[in-house]
Amino acid sequence: MNNHMKYYLVVAFLALICCVQYSAANEQPNILFAIADDWGFPHASAYGDPVVKTPHFDRLAKEGVLFNHAFVSSPSCTPSRGAILTGKYHWQLKGAANLWSVFPDEFETYPEQLTKKGYFVGFQGKGWGPGKTKTPGRQLTGKRFKNFDQFLNQCPDKKPFCYWLGTSDPHRPFKAGSGKASGMDLSKIVVPGCFPDDKVIRNDIADYYVEVQRFDALVGKAIQLLEKSGQLENTIIVMTSDHGMPFPRCKSNLYDTGARVPLVIRYGKFPGDRKVDDFVSLVDIAPFFLQAASKASIENNALMKILSSSKSGFVLGEERRSVIFGKERHVPSQEAPDMGGYPSRALREESYLLIRNYRPDRWPNGTPFPEKAAKKGAWFADTDNGPTKTYMVANKNKDELHRKLYNASFAKRPAIELYDLGRDPDQLKNVANDPGYKGIVARMSKDLQNRLAAAKDPRATDNSVDFDGFEYLGGTPKRPRKKKRP
Repeated sequence: MNNHMKYYLVVAFLALICCVQYSAANEQPNILFAIADDWGFPHASAYGDPVVKTPHFDRLAKEGVLFNHAFVSSPSCTPSRGAILTGKYHWQLKGAANLWSVFPDEFETYPEQLTKKGYFVGFQGKGWGPGKTKTPGRQLTGKRFKNFDQFLNQCPDKKPFCYWLGTSDPHRPFKAGSGKASGMDLSKIVVPGCFPDDKVIRNDIADYYVEVQRFDALVGKAIQLLEKSGQLENTIIVMTSDHGMPFPRCKSNLYDTGARVPLVIRYGKFPGDRKVDDFVSLVDIAPFFLQAASKASIENNALMKILSSSKSGFVLGEERRSVIFGKERHVPSQEAPDMGGYPSRALREESYLLIRNYRPDRWPNGTPFPEKAAKKGAWFADTDNGPTKTYMVANKNKDELHRKLYNASFAKRPAIELYDLGRDPDQLKNVANDPGYKGIVARMSKDLQNRLAAAKDPRATDNSVDFDGFEYLGGTPKRPRKKKRP
């Protein structure tokens, strides 16, 4: 081979490398969205939890961006998932603002949009729901697959994919005693301030941790498959939850224990090993995916701005120093004939949480009198049954602390709640009527109203949507039967 031939071969080889690199840099990213069912903040070792072990979440945090202030649109499964899928707040989704509802035909999900853009789309486990679509058989999250391995094997070569990795963990019921049996040190569990510190509750939290760890392991297997197939660096991985833990004053409540969730995003093209304090909503996810997948002119959303930065802490300045969220009907848990929910909205800032309850006459977590319930037998039905709930109800008169915490979870609430997070990180002391906070209540109430109106919330505009009037398709938690003595 002469020198001229060698020269042309070298040039051709370098040109081929450049073409491959250019193609890789410009190809559409894959998307892996991993969502837990009832996993609350801060229950991951990356957030400093001393007991639960989440090595795969921690790895994504090290290689990606860990969000300290991520909030759902609503702390209830169906509306939260609908908001994630559409990029709309739950109050914009008509009947799908409620649990166990019907998803209207007029709203399109990001997996449906990505299908039109050439993506291979699928899911496993729990997708949108619980509920049904108005058009039977409509696939809001794509075709169902047994697992991620099967999905990847069926994905056509050179076609980008979008996969919803769902699970029922850590939804109740839990296997009693599984946490302790796994070797967890229950003495090290940080019991949230809204619960009495009792061994029953520590065991219940440990059992919940087991399912959190099982979800983490599931995501770990998916990461390994991406590495094995050489697709890790071109895959956007998001790992999060639909709302907080299934305990009293958590799931279906607007406190941090219900509305704040773990969130990490890893994408090889963005700088990693960063912790971000900006307030984000999971409604930001759908437009982020669509922007990443398309060259169309889509307005930059907060996640894209944060991820493309190299900063930690507050990245966007004043733009993301607060977030709004709310709740419509979780379970019809009021007294007959009232089939309504507990409509409320919240504004969360770095230092304060303001909650507006539109129907303070109703029970915030359901009537304690199942014989009076509109849905037969409903018992504190906005709170899932479990050992912690049973313990708190049974021991409400044990002492002053038990009574206080019982009331915080189950008693009726005022129209306005304000919590000073610097003095009260557990959000247990309502200071809305304290004269020293009058100005803060006025400012935040006005801001909340304006933000809700801008987000087309009927509660802040004309009340044109009767959220309580939509069909409810599910059941209700009922008072546990006492075990018969042998």
